[in-house]
Amino acid sequence: MSSEAVDYDAQVAAVREAFEREFERFARFQGGAGTEGLSLGEAETLLRELGELRTRHTAKKSALAQLMKLIGRVPAEERAAFGQRVQALNNEVATKLDEAQAALDNRIGQLKVERERVDVTLPGRRPRRGHLHPITLLRQRIEDIFVSMGYAVEDGPEVETDFYNFTALNIPELHPARSPQDTFYTTDGLSLRSQTSTVQIHAMQKRRPPLRVVAPGRVFRRDTPDATHNPMFFQVEGLLVDRGINMGHLKGTLSEFVRRLFGPDTRTRFRPSYFPFTEPSMEADYSCFKCGGAGCRLCKGSGWIELGGSGMVHPNVLKAVNIDPEEFSGFAFGLGIDRMCGLMYELDDIRLLFENDLRFLEQF
Repeated sequence: MSSEAVDYDAQVAAVREAFEREFERFARFQGGAGTEGLSLGEAETLLRELGELRTRHTAKKSALAQLMKLIGRVPAEERAAFGQRVQALNNEVATKLDEAQAALDNRIGQLKVERERVDVTLPGRRPRRGHLHPITLLRQRIEDIFVSMGYAVEDGPEVETDFYNFTALNIPELHPARSPQDTFYTTDGLSLRSQTSTVQIHAMQKRRPPLRVVAPGRVFRRDTPDATHNPMFFQVEGLLVDRGINMGHLKGTLSEFVRRLFGPDTRTRFRPSYFPFTEPSMEADYSCFKCGGAGCRLCKGSGWIELGGSGMVHPNVLKAVNIDPEEFSGFAFGLGIDRMCGLMYELDDIRLLFENDLRFLEQF
């Protein structure tokens, strides 16, 4: 054997020795053994270090890669033998690395499965149930009362034309409610409804008298948010149209409503007022449900709490929907749900109802 061939052999031996020296700490993992006592962290660290060792000994700039490049420069008579030795070393290195990596991968997989294993015999976690918002709770109580009195629950659009929001409700052209300072307008002349009275018009257009409807929903006004105002709030509108309806029917309906909502001893009183869509008009009050009318902080010492506006449907409103006011009459009323909710739950700031604070909402 020539001296040059001996040098080539020495180079192959040197590369093998360098690899074996570094691989010695991983040799115990060959054949899938030696990983039993490893923790997940240890196994992941060894796998990362094994990857670094693979890079050092098999990458393009490794000593083994240089031997592969050297094959073409070996004399022809020795090239085949040298190439076989280099290839054998390359296969040996790859096999040892692959076996050690497979053992570590398997150990890591076992440990992760063990860590994430679910004991199906343990009691399950109950899903956390939500609950209704306080405004929704009160709205449903109001709906239930009026449904039991023969009313149908009606809904309507929140974006309205001038006809439904003002004209059909007998609100004159220069009324302050039409001002952009009081009402939200869109760029194409529509407006957000400023009261649920708009549903009256839709209901009377769809169905002819006799009819009884109650319409809860959101309304919008340009109010500055404070403890008693919001630019978006909830109202409930009531409407009854039939032959021979008078103020006595209205007073009896509202009196029965507050008795069912607050208790049989609740009293009512009525004060003259003005609304463009009713004539005559009145404000309804009910005796304080906390003090029974004696006077307290809730009713500000008066013994009475304001319920809302009401009155007999104006003849012009009936004419706007082609109902003959000589044949039919009716009454309408509007109640603020937010303020009523604030009073019932003794809230000092109705903005709490819309701030989505779980500390507040979880109390209901």
